[in-house]
Amino acid sequence: MSRILIIEDDMTINGLLRSIIEKSGYAADSAYNGTDGLAMGLHEDYDLILLDLMLPEKSGEEIIKELRRANTIPVIVLSAKGETHNRVELLRLGVDDYITKPFDIDEVLLRIQAVLRRTTQQEDKEIVFHELIIKTDSKRVFVNDVELVCTATEYAILELLMKNPTRIFSKRTLYEIVMGEDYLQEDNTMNVHISNLRRKIAKYTDQKYIETVYGMGYRLIK
Repeated sequence: MSRILIIEDDMTINGLLRSIIEKSGYAADSAYNGTDGLAMGLHEDYDLILLDLMLPEKSGEEIIKELRRANTIPVIVLSAKGETHNRVELLRLGVDDYITKPFDIDEVLLRIQAVLRRTTQQEDKEIVFHELIIKTDSKRVFVNDVELVCTATEYAILELLMKNPTRIFSKRTLYEIVMGEDYLQEDNTMNVHISNLRRKIAKYTDQKYIETVYGMGYRLIK
């Protein structure tokens, strides 16, 4: 059973989310401020975190930064309309998905299912491409024997590319396969994830791995 942590200071919203999540077959815990939420996220074993950004004691952005220094637990952000948060900025911090309040409960559940689906599938297999190694059972990435801290979405993109090393993936195709939802409009989501991957890989090797094919999409560099 997947465990989900809800970090939300509004007790009514937190209670509603927890009730719906538990009725859907997941285990859920609640935190009502940033300090407690971060401590639970770092020291307990969760499969996913639902995170409000406007929290007492410690902000959602601070929590994301601290979590990403330590682990790759998937994070879905909950943010109210009108808050000065940019989806692209949150993706750069390592968020896996973003839901705007007021939200539809069915949408929340679908997004939870999509993130868990792409982060908990297990294959006892290792894929190697030059200096890159991914371990698909534990969802870990290594470059020159150094482990990269990747988000679940970044890992999913890299795994897809490494499983299909000669194929060019359009931004639309990458989005629909990795995110598990229809690509409805032009946005910068995949560009940001690709940029993050390139930056992380470049810390440990001079080899370039992800190529932009003008007008077509992305592929691994042979």
